[in-house]
Amino acid sequence: MGVEVFTEKEENSHVIDSFVFSEGKLVSHNLEWEALRLARADKGLIVWIDLTAPTEEETKKVLEQLFEFHPLAIEDCVTRSELSKVEDYEDYLFMIVQSASAGTEKSVQIHELNMFLGKEFLVTFHQDPIPALTLLKDKVVKGVGLQARGADRLAHQVLDLAADSYLPVVDLMTQEMEDVEEKSLGGERKEDLSKRILKARRRLSGLRQILRPQRETVARLARGESKLIRTQLVPYFRDVQDALTRIDERLQGCNDRMMVAFDVYTNRSAHEANEGIKVLTAITAITIPPVVIGTWYGMNFRIMPELEHPQAYWWLMLVTVLLMVGMGVWLKSKRWF
Repeated sequence: MGVEVFTEKEENSHVIDSFVFSEGKLVSHNLEWEALRLARADKGLIVWIDLTAPTEEETKKVLEQLFEFHPLAIEDCVTRSELSKVEDYEDYLFMIVQSASAGTEKSVQIHELNMFLGKEFLVTFHQDPIPALTLLKDKVVKGVGLQARGADRLAHQVLDLAADSYLPVVDLMTQEMEDVEEKSLGGERKEDLSKRILKARRRLSGLRQILRPQRETVARLARGESKLIRTQLVPYFRDVQDALTRIDERLQGCNDRMMVAFDVYTNRSAHEANEGIKVLTAITAITIPPVVIGTWYGMNFRIMPELEHPQAYWWLMLVTVLLMVGMGVWLKSKRWF
């Protein structure tokens, strides 16, 4: 089975996780609403709220009441989109990026992730559970490897893990490509590879169409265009941009090799068809002598003196066999079979 790419929403319960950091360390986790409002008002704290498939009431409570985001940004957030982008609202950035995960039966799931990045807060919004984000939240709770001294540092971690999530997907597609390549170059023809190759190319093209806008989104952050990204963190965002570039180049390499495999497969198919036609043509040519002789002597003329000869049958058989053998030897010399 080939690699399937889809973005369907999974069945899941809504979850709101909140994290509060002070001087880079987690000080509170999953606060009550009033405590969260107080933490949001405290300028010395970094607040991260992650919303997974929230209800309409929860969305309004967090995005409109707690953070007072622009209505257009909220509309873009709750509306599904496969196009990554970043918009600057002066006090915060709104971003749409995509994360990927390898599912069962060689399927690939693409998850939309919306982000609101401010100076002292990060809000992530998504309809599907995202494995990369779940991993980051586990690290935060366990206090492993993350010093969140700024919301931009948290945003970098999210983007970095979102970029890394494509690696297993690329490996899966590379494996698919190598399997198709091996079968197209092999002599056995147990399956029709043309549809499989075309489907694989469509999947590769679809994934690259998702990945390229994300590269540009991260590139804007890596160029230091926003005041919300501290100067010392710009190289980290450039590293994420480089990772996305390498992934895109690997996908391009897979696409190119898939094109070569398709050309080889079609050429081999055409060659095998030609070989079959040559064999059929050779058989037809070999049977021409008996057809001609049989037609000639089957015209029922009253006077055909040679037919009165006592050995006429055997002579005609000999001539027929000699002509057939001669035709076969000549075709063999021309490498028709």
